[in-house]
Amino acid sequence: MSTRTLIRGGLVITASDETHADVLMEDGRIAALAASGTPAAEALSAERTVDATGKYVIPGGVDAHTHMELPFGGTFASDTFETGTRAAAWGGTTTIVDFAVQSVGHGLREGLDAWHAKAEGNCAIDYAFHMIVSDVNEDTLKEMDLLVEEGVTSFKQFMAYPGVFYSDDGQILRAMQRSADNGGLIMMHAENGIAIDVLVEQALARGETDPRFHGEVRKALLEAEATHRAIRLAQVAGAPLYVVHVSATEAVAELARARDDGLPVFGETCPQYLFLSTDNLAEPDFEGAKYVCSTPLRPKEHQAALWRGLRTNDLQVVSTDHCPFCFSGQKELGRGDFSKIPNGLPGVENRMDLLHQAVLDGHISRRRWIEIACATPARMFGLYPKKGTIAPGADADVVIYDPAAEQVVSADTHHMNVDYSAYEGKRVTGRVETVFSRGVPVVTDREYTGHAGHGVYTPRSTCQYLT
Repeated sequence: MSTRTLIRGGLVITASDETHADVLMEDGRIAALAASGTPAAEALSAERTVDATGKYVIPGGVDAHTHMELPFGGTFASDTFETGTRAAAWGGTTTIVDFAVQSVGHGLREGLDAWHAKAEGNCAIDYAFHMIVSDVNEDTLKEMDLLVEEGVTSFKQFMAYPGVFYSDDGQILRAMQRSADNGGLIMMHAENGIAIDVLVEQALARGETDPRFHGEVRKALLEAEATHRAIRLAQVAGAPLYVVHVSATEAVAELARARDDGLPVFGETCPQYLFLSTDNLAEPDFEGAKYVCSTPLRPKEHQAALWRGLRTNDLQVVSTDHCPFCFSGQKELGRGDFSKIPNGLPGVENRMDLLHQAVLDGHISRRRWIEIACATPARMFGLYPKKGTIAPGADADVVIYDPAAEQVVSADTHHMNVDYSAYEGKRVTGRVETVFSRGVPVVTDREYTGHAGHGVYTPRSTCQYLT
């Protein structure tokens, strides 16, 4: 049975256009757009009509970097696929790309199957997977080819976390060479983990145990050095490269230089680096532990370079790296030793609102907001135009957004399964009002109307920025 919903009178904003238009959704897809008030718009009809006058009508957000239920530091990220995707929906995100994990000594397939089991039947919104490659060997390389064929087209490697996820330069080069052949995209956590571990050991020996030292030992120069090295390894392999959670001025400069040289190198940053700083890591009474993530928060002066990178397209994507751990009982594992604090912040619910605030603050335009949060992540990871835009044939992932509503971000009102907010008390203007996922309302006038199991696994094509 056909189900049609018509959204009338809103300002439709995509990465390329802003236009007052009516949007018809039918059977889970965008069926038609027509300029408001025209005969074509008047001819549209549906069983349900939603008035979006005075509101924005935007594509559902695509968060291409989340970690639901991730095992880390002897514990697990506190959001399940059920709670995390529900919170994402509340924040106007309708697709996540999460990371399945290969454990050392095990195959990629085993890790991917485990993540499918975690997610299937539990998600409120659509989801896809990247693959963390922790153990490069001949079998792994063959499995990479198979995964690309079935829609897992990106592979994350770590230059950090020796003994856990770390890959050495030879392993990285081999994986990059394979991705050059099979069309996959290598995503890199670029920090010199070997050097950082020396600095951690030295800091602890000096009695420097507080959370702020997490930021001091993970030096910006070691992020820049690793970024440079990853770029050169990718260049040797003839492979594209996507650097995750870029936080430092010096790392942005490495990306900009590579892109000026015409290399297929891409960069992502996250709201925490745009809005938070080492001032948060230095909060007293162990409160700084709430802000421990890697790459770490930087001094505020780095923020200008990140915003400039987003404006100049040297950084293309804002994802969250959503990896929440409760302050009580999880972050507290690192009392007396900052190196034992689980690394990660909650944020999947806050990204779209924070970036809208950035529009109001003059950092980016409205269309750039949609570009870095919806369209580009969809293109980068082979989901466009199914996701990331409002156009006939696209999935009806649509958000009605009130640009004038004011809110105060707080753990008291958020829906993430974590006992604090990284943005507690921050006042922002703009708020999600109604969210459709494939035409189904999952948030309706600020009421949750979705359910676990609505979200479906979405295979991806290869990166759409590569010829």
